[in-house]
Amino acid sequence: MSRLAVNVDHIATVRQARLAAEPDPVTAAALAELAGCHGIIVHLREDRRHIQERDVEILRKTVKTRLNLEMAAIPEIVKIALNIKPDMACLVPEKRRELTTEGGLDAAGQKKSLKQTVAGLQKRGIAVSLFIDPDARQIAAAQEIGADFIEIHTGIYCNAKTPKAQDREFDRIIAAVAMAENMGLGINAGHGLDYTNISRLVSIPEIDEFSIGHSIIARAVLVGMERAVRDMLALIQRGPV
Repeated sequence: MSRLAVNVDHIATVRQARLAAEPDPVTAAALAELAGCHGIIVHLREDRRHIQERDVEILRKTVKTRLNLEMAAIPEIVKIALNIKPDMACLVPEKRRELTTEGGLDAAGQKKSLKQTVAGLQKRGIAVSLFIDPDARQIAAAQEIGADFIEIHTGIYCNAKTPKAQDREFDRIIAAVAMAENMGLGINAGHGLDYTNISRLVSIPEIDEFSIGHSIIARAVLVGMERAVRDMLALIQRGPV
C-alpha cells in the first residue's frame, strides 16, 4: 500500500505573512504524524519565502517518521542538507518568481552536475529523489545520475481540463512508473494532488509514496490538521473506486 508524506510548507507561509511565531510547521508536522502519515516534507527555498533553516533543524530533531527535504541543487542549500542530514533530499527546479514548483527537473540536461550533487548527498547517508516529469528521457537520466528515487510530477494530470486530457496524462504516468520500476528506481508522486484526483493514482501499486501539501493544509484550516491527514490517508488506503 502506498504511503503518505505531508508537506507543511504552507503552515510556514501563513506564519511568514506576518513574520510571526505562529502557526508553527513543527507543530503541524507532529499533528500530521499523530494522524498516521508516513513522512514530513519541507522545501527550503533559496529565498526563504516559507520554511526557514531553523524549521528544518528542529524538524530533524523531532520528526519520528521520515524527513524529506525538497531543495534546489545549489551549493548553499546542498551545504545545509549535508549538515542537517534529512532522510531524503528531493531535488527540484526552483525559480524565484514562481508561486510553486513549475514542472519537473531537467535531469537529462544537467546530468554531470546532478551526478556530483547526488553522490555527495548519498555519501552522507541521504537518499536522493529527483522531481521529474513522466518522461522516458528524464527517467533514464535519473538512473544514470544515480538517484535512489524519482518523484513523478503529477501537476499536468491534476490540472487537466477535460477527461480526455486527464486520461492522456494518466497513461503517461502509468508508462513512467513501469519504466522506473524496471530500472530499479523507487517511485514517489506528487504536485497538485487533492481529495478528488488522488482516486485514480491510488490504483498504481508501484507508487511507493504520495507527496501532498496544499490540499491537506487547505482542509486543515477548516477541519484541523489531524482530520485532514486522516481523510487523505483513508482515500489512499481505500484504493480506487
